[in-house]
Amino acid sequence: MFEIVLHRPEIAPNTGNIMRLCVNAPARLHLIEPLGFHLDDRRLRRAGMDYRERAVLQRHRTLQDCMDFLGERRWVAFSSHARRPMTDWSFQAGDVLLFGSETAGLPSDVLDGIPREQRLTIPQMPGARSLNLSNAVAVGLYEAWRQQGFAGAVRPTRA
Repeated sequence: MFEIVLHRPEIAPNTGNIMRLCVNAPARLHLIEPLGFHLDDRRLRRAGMDYRERAVLQRHRTLQDCMDFLGERRWVAFSSHARRPMTDWSFQAGDVLLFGSETAGLPSDVLDGIPREQRLTIPQMPGARSLNLSNAVAVGLYEAWRQQGFAGAVRPTRA
């Protein structure tokens, strides 16, 4: 299982989509305050649908609180400012995937706390700034899970 950490997410529907994602892929979701919405926001409920009740969700006052809660883990930070493509990283079960807010990404002090070789970027076309947060989390999480052979997934049967 992976840990998804959203540093100060701002948009309820993105977080709702990520909650739904974390139920469908092996991940727990951690939210670092302050949040740009309330957890009872109807847009969060609509995006998360009935998955909200099934998602494993932890809320933390600070990033340090989250780090203390998770203990010794490998952290990787996803950033459009990173130079290492995520496909060059060998993900392991238990890795922590850290993402920044929709408008600001990860602050430099947070990014500086992650070793340079553990800062990953998602390949994209030249001139594009970034992906939507929920899309970025989906791409990153599914790459991590793919590298684990989609362990635990329901395998489709061939017709």
